[in-house]
Amino acid sequence: MGLVVAVSFTRHGRLHYLDPGPYAPSVGDKVLVPTEGGTEVAECIWAAEWISDDTTGLPVLAGLAGPADLERDADNRRRKAQARVAAKRLVREHGLAMKVVAIDVLDRSTTTIVYFTADGRIDFRALVSDLARTLDCRVELRSISARDDAKVQGGIGPCGRDTCCSSFLKDFEPVTLRMAKDQGLALDPLRISGACGKLLCCLKYENPLYAKYLSRARRSARRSRAAPSSDRTCRATRSLSATPPAARKGAAWRRCAVLAGRTTPARTSTTLTDAARRLSSVGRAPHS
Repeated sequence: MGLVVAVSFTRHGRLHYLDPGPYAPSVGDKVLVPTEGGTEVAECIWAAEWISDDTTGLPVLAGLAGPADLERDADNRRRKAQARVAAKRLVREHGLAMKVVAIDVLDRSTTTIVYFTADGRIDFRALVSDLARTLDCRVELRSISARDDAKVQGGIGPCGRDTCCSSFLKDFEPVTLRMAKDQGLALDPLRISGACGKLLCCLKYENPLYAKYLSRARRSARRSRAAPSSDRTCRATRSLSATPPAARKGAAWRRCAVLAGRTTPARTSTTLTDAARRLSSVGRAPHS
C-alpha cells in the first residue's frame, strides 16, 4: 500500500505512475519525471492517492517544474515540431519508402532521435547527413515495428476503448491464429486485427481459460466414448424389448442390441438370428 500519482507527457497521452515522494502535486500541475535522458516535464493527471497495491519499485517524482524547466520544455517541443517537419520533407525529397512516427529530443546531449517504420531495408545514410545539417545537431534514426507504431501514436480499438498497447501494456506477448480458432472467432482479418494490422493483443487475455475448457471437454469426450452412458443403454434396452420378433432385423436393430449388451458387433447378425428364432418359438405348444 502506498501513494501513487499519474502523469502524462502529452495531452490525452499514456499515463505513467510514480511515487510522489515528499511532493503533493494537484491535477494540472507541471512536474519533473526522471527519464533516461534526464528529467522531463509532464502534467499531473491524477493527484496523489493511496492504493492497496505494492508501490515498491515505482520511480520517484523529481519535484515540481519551475520557470526554467517550463522554458526548457517549451524549447524542446519547438525543436520536436521543427525536426518532424524537416524529417518528413527530406524523406519525400530522397524518395524513401519510410514513415516518420515520432521525434525525441535529448536536450542534455543535443541529440535528435527519429523513429520510423518501413516495410523493407532502407539506405538512409544520405538522409541522416542532410537532416543533421538542417537541424544542426546529432541525428539518430531508429526503426520500430508496427506494434510499436500503434503504441506511440495511440488510437481506439474495436471495443471502443484506448488501445491496450498505448494505455497499459509494457511488453508485447506473441499472439497466434490458433488462439482465435480456440475461442471460436470468425477468422476475418478485419475483425481479429488491431490498429497495427497484427492480431489483437486481447486474444491473449482469455486464451488460458479457453485452453483449460478445451482440455476438460476432450477428457470428457474420451470418457463418453470409452463407456456408453446408462441413459443410452436404457433406451436401447427398452427399444429392444418393444420390438416384435418379426421386425428384429436390420442395422437399427443391431445397434440397439449392441448398446443393450445383448451381443457384440462382430457376432451381431448370427446371434440375432438365433435369438429371433428362439423368441418366435416361445409359447408354441408341442405337436401331439
